[in-house]
Amino acid sequence: METPYAPRGDRNKRNRARSRRRLTAVAAGITAAAVAVVLTGCGPQIESGSPTPAGKDVLQAPTAASPKGTITIWDRSGDLFNVFDATIKKFNEKYPNIKVNHQAVDIDAKLQNTLTTGTDVPDGVFLDDSLVAGYSQSLWNLSDVLKPFLGKIAKQKVAVNSIKGGIYGVPFDLDPGLLFYNATVLQKDGIDPATIKTYDDLLAAARKVKQADPTSGPIHLENSAFLAQLWLEMFASQQGTSMTDASGKLRLDSPAYKQILTWLDTVQKEKLGMRADYLGPTDINTLDSGKQVFVPWAMWFDFAPQQLLKKTSGDWRAMPLPAWSDGGARSGAMGGSSFVIPKDAKNPGLAWLFYKFLMYDKQGYSAVYGPNSVYPKGLNTSIPSYQPAANPAKPLFGTVDALGGQNLWKTAVGAGNQIPGGTPTPKWWASAVNYLGNNLEKMFDGTMTPDQVIQQSTQQIQTNLIDRQ
Repeated sequence: METPYAPRGDRNKRNRARSRRRLTAVAAGITAAAVAVVLTGCGPQIESGSPTPAGKDVLQAPTAASPKGTITIWDRSGDLFNVFDATIKKFNEKYPNIKVNHQAVDIDAKLQNTLTTGTDVPDGVFLDDSLVAGYSQSLWNLSDVLKPFLGKIAKQKVAVNSIKGGIYGVPFDLDPGLLFYNATVLQKDGIDPATIKTYDDLLAAARKVKQADPTSGPIHLENSAFLAQLWLEMFASQQGTSMTDASGKLRLDSPAYKQILTWLDTVQKEKLGMRADYLGPTDINTLDSGKQVFVPWAMWFDFAPQQLLKKTSGDWRAMPLPAWSDGGARSGAMGGSSFVIPKDAKNPGLAWLFYKFLMYDKQGYSAVYGPNSVYPKGLNTSIPSYQPAANPAKPLFGTVDALGGQNLWKTAVGAGNQIPGGTPTPKWWASAVNYLGNNLEKMFDGTMTPDQVIQQSTQQIQTNLIDRQ
């Protein structure tokens, strides 16, 4: 199977990191002027199932008993493409007159130009949550069609797709942060993982591992600026905050960010961390040699012990993240994707029916997450963001052998329920990597303090991104 880029279900997260860097550059090019050009494009052409565009910007669902037409859906190549492709047959059992033209596309490279020119615009696109806001002026507001489901979708997913009262993405996956640990090393070093309840406990455990093996760097420290910023936001999400508040005002200068950065700086200063590109050669080698034993990361790290780690596959386990304070939330969100529908799509209403089937129909979400030809035990790199699909008592995927047969579904669903609500992702989020992400790496270099990261990043983002909107 090919290496995908998509955040969930990826076969190779190393490509994900490289794609992320490309994605940053692409996102940086999304200007308000470009989007304004897109808005001048042609409107949708409704083949059947009207009324679709009842409002100027707010999509309405088709009402025909048997809607018909053809939709072009863009997904990234790789495992997730194959998973979604396999659902089309089931979709057509319910909607026999809707033909799905499913295409594997380099979305990062093609979407912006396609929306700008209005040429060959797809009806639906798989897109990272962090990019939805940047394209929102070219997308349908989905708030009306999503209304019947909103009360049962994870608040964090609704929030990141929300801009000025509109919702511009159909939430796909929920990606709770978990603490992955090498259980074999911890047992050898006399560490009971159940005692790790706070980030101070994690530091104490890391010091024990370091004492037992001075060459180790027990805790992962991310070397990619983009992923480091995404990682930082997971820790912030856990504390119920993020880079900006609901009104878009910066709030990096806060006790929560100071606490997180001070903790990361302690890991760096005490040499308790292994700094590496996520699932790059150094990362894999140190994970597989027992030198790196703690990875606080999104759920999709479980791809590594399943596919990349040869010597330690089976040694790893997952537990909720430590809390930042006693009794605090044990998870935060890291990454995620949604489905967006361009305004210039020919059949936006039919695309909505496709995504509605995938995410909110039992047959659809069972086909996505349950056992299938791509994942015989089910897609286990994320969990559904739709609560009826994420029932802790009814797992959609099986136990994970690479995690010692752990019931990851139960752990992840429990963690997902602890993610505090979020705020809309600002349009300039990806461009902020040039400041916050890079400054975070400088702190890992030892050339910036936590206070300097906060102060300089705040000033740079405010001046170069917010004030220029």
